[in-house]
Amino acid sequence: MPVTCTGQDRTLTAAVSGEVDHHGARDIMAELYRQIDRTLPRKLTLDLGGVSFMDSSGIALLLGARRRLGELGGALYVVNVPAQAARVLRAAGIDRLISWEE
Repeated sequence: MPVTCTGQDRTLTAAVSGEVDHHGARDIMAELYRQIDRTLPRKLTLDLGGVSFMDSSGIALLLGARRRLGELGGALYVVNVPAQAARVLRAAGIDRLISWEE
């Protein structure tokens, strides 16, 4: 599974692994939305430490998660962003919308 979710007390952590591309992002987002709808978190920590590649589909993943959390009055935190993924996100200007830790 490209995403593993754990949570308690309205805090959800999702560890993403593998390639976040056209094919992988769809499965990741589907599972992430299922977990968000199940737990209704106030805080989602998206751990990208296991991501080996990210393209523009990763941008859609982050923006979708941010929107979904905003609907719940929650916040998105992104941690362990690999250098390649950070370059993709910065090129698209995502660093102005979502802060993260590398």
